[in-house]
Amino acid sequence: MSQSDLLKIAIAQIAPEWLHREATLQKVVHCVKEAAGSGAGLVVFGEALVPGYPFWVEKTDGAVFESAIQQEIFAHYMNEAVCIERGDLDGLCAIASEYEVAIYLGIIEQPRDRGRSLYCTLVYIDQQGIIQSAHRKVMPTYEERLVWAMGDGNGLVTHSLAPFTV
Repeated sequence: MSQSDLLKIAIAQIAPEWLHREATLQKVVHCVKEAAGSGAGLVVFGEALVPGYPFWVEKTDGAVFESAIQQEIFAHYMNEAVCIERGDLDGLCAIASEYEVAIYLGIIEQPRDRGRSLYCTLVYIDQQGIIQSAHRKVMPTYEERLVWAMGDGNGLVTHSLAPFTV
């Protein structure tokens, strides 16, 4: 088996700097650099890492209608969500290109063309630092439905990575 037939994959199990997009992205960049330095060609991060999972919903009566507390924390969550079009992932894309490493990253996305909806999205950045896909979770479960909108299958695609398909 030749080196070109191998793909070292790093699974990064890190906690977010909860509800802080930029601080969490800095942790992601650090992990990507570390993994690439160890020879990884692909680094994979978990669901909703940036800016974090909305666990407050199940801990704070998240379904209470017209709750000032829920409105305040949701507004903060929305402000910390990732907007790809705004360039929130540009720094990470530059690192992917510099280190020639592909990345799967779980984000909470607020696309400009979708109003105030938030999506649990899996972003794929290739080894050239180009965002190749953004897959929005089709069906949020349980309390997630109070925070995340339903996605679709448009971003559910495969990608070529060296001789592999991921």
